[in-house]
Amino acid sequence: MKVGFVGLGIMGAPMAGHLIDAGHELYLYDIKPVSAELTGKGGVACASGTEVAKNADVIITMVPDTPHVAAALFGEGGIAAGLTPGKIVVDMSSIAPVETKEFAKKINALGCDYLDAPVSGGEVGAKAASLTIMVGGPDAAFETVKPLFEKMGKNITLVGGNGDGQTTKVANQIIVALTIEAVGEALLFASKAGADPAKVRQALMGGFANSRILEVHGERMVKRTFAPGFRIELHQKDLNLALNGARQLGLALPATALAQQLFSACAAHGGAAWDHSAMVKALELLANHTVAPDA
Repeated sequence: MKVGFVGLGIMGAPMAGHLIDAGHELYLYDIKPVSAELTGKGGVACASGTEVAKNADVIITMVPDTPHVAAALFGEGGIAAGLTPGKIVVDMSSIAPVETKEFAKKINALGCDYLDAPVSGGEVGAKAASLTIMVGGPDAAFETVKPLFEKMGKNITLVGGNGDGQTTKVANQIIVALTIEAVGEALLFASKAGADPAKVRQALMGGFANSRILEVHGERMVKRTFAPGFRIELHQKDLNLALNGARQLGLALPATALAQQLFSACAAHGGAAWDHSAMVKALELLANHTVAPDA
């Protein structure tokens, strides 16, 4: 396929690379210069999102937040200006579900389909092409784009209509944040009680408490390896989406609010760019005890 890719950061660059490796024709744009690695493999650097959209049949965006998607689609030099009927726009960023529905309506009005397809798996999953991809949008567009998704991820699900993919991602981020908090409390409790947190973690991984968070982030907590990964400031953004959505729905999410406050405590101590597993540091401050000594 002729594929456009706008947003070539920690996630977008390896995702675009997988599509080039699979033989697709890639047209690339980012606010920073496109890497020599991608152009060296055959990717075509473009001067704007408009140029990308003119050349590609499927245009993917992978940018940090809702305003960035709005700018990439509808700002000066944006993707919408280069669209012609029949093309498909795929937003793989993690953004607000309500705004996603509005973006979809605007793209549909140009005669094009829109898929919201946020991902889970972080930088590791992007590099390994093992991302979980949660999709909202029409069936036919999903089937057209699915071969591209299969080059970037493993668990690919069409959840429902536009906005449902983003809703699923917000739900995912609630579960991840609360599980990080639970693992942090458990390992902090074990350490304060005098047990070896590394051995406690190993024991728990054989039982019902096991999870990918315990496996991966529990190890980070024990080994004190908090380089991202997935930055706290990005998880804060996702939990803001959850809490803002909850207010709109008249819904209480008390544990989500607590997780956001713990992330905010980390950010206040200079940790906005720490890996989100470093939420445990906020718990450690409250306890005046660390899971393990800092390296």
